[in-house]
Amino acid sequence: MIYALIMLFFTGCSGSSVQEEDNNISENNNEIEEVDKIKDKVESMSLEEKIGQLFIVGFEGEEINDEIVDLVKNQKVGGLIYFSRNIVDSNQIINLNNEIKAIEKDIPLFISVDEEGGVVSRVPEEFVKLPSSGYIGQFNDENLSYNVGKIIAKELNSLGFNMDFAPVLDIDSNPNNTVIGERAFGNNSEIVSRLGIKTMEGIKDGKIIPVVKHFPGHGDTDVDSHYGLPIVKKTLEELENLEFIPFKNAIDNGADVVMISSIILESIDNEYPATMSKKVTTDILRDSLGFDGVIATDDMTMGAIVDNYNLADAVIMSINAGSDLVLVCHGYDDIINSIVAVKDAVNSKIISEEKIDESVYRILKLKDKYNVNNKVIGNDIDIEGINSEIKSLFNQ
Repeated sequence: MIYALIMLFFTGCSGSSVQEEDNNISENNNEIEEVDKIKDKVESMSLEEKIGQLFIVGFEGEEINDEIVDLVKNQKVGGLIYFSRNIVDSNQIINLNNEIKAIEKDIPLFISVDEEGGVVSRVPEEFVKLPSSGYIGQFNDENLSYNVGKIIAKELNSLGFNMDFAPVLDIDSNPNNTVIGERAFGNNSEIVSRLGIKTMEGIKDGKIIPVVKHFPGHGDTDVDSHYGLPIVKKTLEELENLEFIPFKNAIDNGADVVMISSIILESIDNEYPATMSKKVTTDILRDSLGFDGVIATDDMTMGAIVDNYNLADAVIMSINAGSDLVLVCHGYDDIINSIVAVKDAVNSKIISEEKIDESVYRILKLKDKYNVNNKVIGNDIDIEGINSEIKSLFNQ
């Protein structure tokens, strides 16, 4: 009897151990299956399909048009980005997003927007305006920052978006800066890291893809890269001790996408801005900081690029530097020319197809992780409820 009980005890313990081992094997097998599924998908795609996935592009108009259809159906772009020029009200956004999702395509799109709150906000006026990150930073409240991220995600989900180019992780360290200012959570790396990461987590938990920006840090510049080419004269050690810190912390806390800005780090690469610099994109962001997610450029049609470089050349250089997603936000012809230039560069062996495949793999993996899909959404969104949440959050 005692022998039987002893055997039963050991059998039970062994069974539990075996069960845990089986669960671990099952989880590992599921991960391998996901990897294989994405890898197989990349291998099955044509060169044109793969190159298209590298682009998030802007468009003109507030309704579906031939330009949008061509970009999605024929150019097979990876995503679209909305600006104020594309937005009227919530019903219009929902209808347009639903029509875009209905265009014949194999891979669903990133449908993206810049929604930071404050001065950079794209949601329609029906929503109560969220304050700037600088205002939120004054509360120094991680829970508040997280809830702001959740509300942003709720707004964007209700409108049919799936990606947000936020939060800003730049540090507002230069009083002469004209582009960051109140868009930053504060003037030191500690508060920007804590509150920025919490906002990122809120957006992520709300099932929207957050994009932290603008690496390597746009806070200590006195030129706006929309209109000129900023130059930062700090040494690598100085950058590591300030600007890089929020991005490193975000990476360590699961950042999925990092946006590269078009600023020159003079002590690292005095010839090309970060968007075009392998020394910054690959050597620092990928290798030194250990980021293995998706790297996105800032808009390549901003003045920092087009006033100083040929756009097609700049796009090719950004891909070779290590970027996965290239933003071309203005000009249909510029978009088409950029896509053609990348295809020609691959055919001419200027860009390796292996590099394209690596980027497409990261992009499809990200889309799979967030279940990016073509499902249409209804127009019955609870704007009043979201507005009440915002007012309650700030005791309005």
